[in-house]
Amino acid sequence: MPKKHYFDIKWLFILAIAAFLAVFQVFPLIYLVLRAFHVDGRLSLEGVKRIYTYAMNWSCLKNTILTAGLAMVFGTALAVPLAWLTGRTNLYGRSFFRFLFVTTYMVPPYVGAMAWLRLLNPNVGTLNVLLKNLLGLEQTPFNIYSIGGLVWVLTTFYFPYAFITISRAMEKMDPSLEEASRISGASPLRTLFTVTLPLMLPSIVAAALLVFVAASSCYGIPSIIGAPGQIYTVTTRIMDYVSVGSQQGLTDAANLAVFLMAISLAVLYFSKFVVGKRDYITVSGKSTQPSLVDLGRWRVPITVLTGLFALLVIILPFLTVFTTSVTVNLGKSVFAPDNFSLKFWHTALTRKSILGSAKNSLLSAVLAASIGMLICLVMAYLLKRTSVRGREIPDFFITVGSGTPSVVIALALIMTMSGRFGINIYNTMAIMVVAYMIKYMLMGMRTVVSAFSQVSPSLEEAAQISGAGWLRRMRDVLFPLIVPSIVAGWFLIFMPCFYELTMSNLLYSTNTKTLGVELFTYQTYHSQQTASALAGGILLLVVAVNLALDRLTKGKFSI
Repeated sequence: MPKKHYFDIKWLFILAIAAFLAVFQVFPLIYLVLRAFHVDGRLSLEGVKRIYTYAMNWSCLKNTILTAGLAMVFGTALAVPLAWLTGRTNLYGRSFFRFLFVTTYMVPPYVGAMAWLRLLNPNVGTLNVLLKNLLGLEQTPFNIYSIGGLVWVLTTFYFPYAFITISRAMEKMDPSLEEASRISGASPLRTLFTVTLPLMLPSIVAAALLVFVAASSCYGIPSIIGAPGQIYTVTTRIMDYVSVGSQQGLTDAANLAVFLMAISLAVLYFSKFVVGKRDYITVSGKSTQPSLVDLGRWRVPITVLTGLFALLVIILPFLTVFTTSVTVNLGKSVFAPDNFSLKFWHTALTRKSILGSAKNSLLSAVLAASIGMLICLVMAYLLKRTSVRGREIPDFFITVGSGTPSVVIALALIMTMSGRFGINIYNTMAIMVVAYMIKYMLMGMRTVVSAFSQVSPSLEEAAQISGAGWLRRMRDVLFPLIVPSIVAGWFLIFMPCFYELTMSNLLYSTNTKTLGVELFTYQTYHSQQTASALAGGILLLVVAVNLALDRLTKGKFSI
């Protein structure tokens, strides 16, 4: 009787990935929580009591929940009809509109904050002044430095999170149920409300929760829009405590970070184990494409409304960034005599400090994307092509890391990776690469897991029957089929790492300053025009990458 072999070499890969995540993710987060309940080396609730009895901190908590909650409601309310119009109707230019909304997802939110700052400044905002003159008002109608202004910018730059989630779910839904409703005599609108939306409800709820977590953990928008109006959130308050540089400051920051982490983990649990279990969207195994709903006489008006929305929310802010970058005197029109100049672009493209920061961003993003995709490939193969026990553990860690707010990840690494526990990567590029991987690996993971799911194992089995070994099957059969998804996943990790601000602002040193930090510094302290030139360069890169991915994957790359 042959001996049973209990050891599987695949466990080595699982153990290696799990160990990496345990050291650089799980342990730091656990330590962060413990640190929040330690005062003078002993367990105590004094720090918690001090933090949560301070009026300003309570104001930060309320502002965070209020602004994120409203952004969630408004963002989802925008995303649902837009996803339906671009995915299920004969709307004119629907592919173009979808491209615009997806592109916005990859644009740094703080770039949007910069744009709306120029448009809705209460004194000299371009849009504010235009509306004041057109309507004959005594004062400008909007104040960007308000709760309403903060909610508006959060909504416009986080609704794509819900849009993409809902769009992907709509693509997977079996169209036969809607067709049956139409055959029974129901109108397109009635079918939408009685069939499509009820089936989509779990995905809509999950998308809404995603917007809430993203908005509540955002730092760039509250710091640029909220802080000048003395509207502080948990993330801006954490930055204030960390900047103090004392042990008490770190403890106080940890207390607030635990609040953010608790919200994120609660939302993650609810999405995965409550909403996920009720995911009753019917997915068909057929290749049938859903028939498009004919908008009839409403086609032109709805297309015009969608175009006006895209103009206001996407094109106008982006255009403002570019006009600001070539305007000498921001108090005058760009078309005023001698007020147009490319000198700020010249500064952005030639200044040594900026080029050094761009080099750091490029290197750290390439490392994070490359190492991250290698881990994602191994994990995707283990999840979809094996049944080895324990493979879900690293997958769970990667999911938790993605759902953890950026500021929490950075703060946890600061506390644990400074040599106290035998690892000292503080003030190095390594700590930034690790932080980026923890936060953004899930993007690549989803892409390659989806690719593995779409390739039938029968192809590899046929090659095996023909005598091909494992390496040859990977090289000649599987790898060529998933290359587009690998490239797409690599870029989906690379892009947010390249312009990342929140973690970089906490983790950078003199030698590791990144482009996101450089841009934020110019916007806050030096030159809005130079900051806009940098932002314009990032926008052009995002559009170029999106076009490349769209062509490479024929419009179906996963986000």
